[in-house]
Amino acid sequence: MNVRRRHISGIAVAAAATLGLSTLTACSSDSAAAGNTDKFDVVASFYPMQFLAERIGGEHVNVTTLTEPGQEPHDLELSAKQTAQLGESDAVLYLKTLQPAVDEAIDQSGVKTKIDAATLTTLEDHGDVEHDHGGEEEHAESEEEEEGALDPHVWLDPVKYAEIARGVGAAFEKADPDHAADYKKNTEALVGELDGLNTAFEDGLKNTDTKVFFTNHTAFSYLAERYGLTQEAISGLDPESEPSPARIRELQEEAKADGVTTVFYETLVSDKTAKTLAKDAGLKTDVLDPLEGITDKSKGDDYFQVMEANLKALETALGSK
Repeated sequence: MNVRRRHISGIAVAAAATLGLSTLTACSSDSAAAGNTDKFDVVASFYPMQFLAERIGGEHVNVTTLTEPGQEPHDLELSAKQTAQLGESDAVLYLKTLQPAVDEAIDQSGVKTKIDAATLTTLEDHGDVEHDHGGEEEHAESEEEEEGALDPHVWLDPVKYAEIARGVGAAFEKADPDHAADYKKNTEALVGELDGLNTAFEDGLKNTDTKVFFTNHTAFSYLAERYGLTQEAISGLDPESEPSPARIRELQEEAKADGVTTVFYETLVSDKTAKTLAKDAGLKTDVLDPLEGITDKSKGDDYFQVMEANLKALETALGSK
């Protein structure tokens, strides 16, 4: 079972005033716009990094992303053009271990400012995040393969995401000192909004009928730990892996024991297994978005809107009072 982390006290900061995003420079997923502009050129590896760069950089940055909307980021392969143009940017913002191809390209690039979000907070090993499975050999082998891997999904915990935001802000201030005051102001505003989001999750999930929720893969371990929940994943850290028949039977039994009502699936990977499990166990289905990208299927236009939709989905599924 997930470690139950004590709720963060004293975080009751109201959402900060919104930034002047109407003046935000247009960001592009086209890597051709990655460098050589008159702004601070930042390449972001995927959406959560892109969002930070845009909000912290404001009008002073030109942000491009390596992962197209709707593209599954874990398996991203870079084109030769993207790899070459990394070196033309002023900074690259990424999350090491999430996208091996990106890590390799950045290591080989000549970009001056490399900001690894994994170094700005503490990553944890969530390879074994499920209940004791009674020594079932096939499932145990799957867990053993994952053990020792650090879980990269830190952006789904608003507190950890705020830690990363502070680090990104400091890196921008150092790399582009002419606009340091604005980066600092934008960072403080963003952290204030993330504090408010944390408070909303604390309040919304404090009193529920059950603390257990089912997901497609283990993307929500940090969120579960933060708010005293237990995530049970159909698959492991790999969203494309197939669960064993024993695992499916186990989840069906646990749904009855723990009062689980809903199986959550994602927008960027197949929902087939989640819907099959739900049908066989007489459960509902809903979307819990790991926010690896924004598409027309997303329940919101940005990080905050999708996280608020995730909160509502959890409140309904867990029986929030």
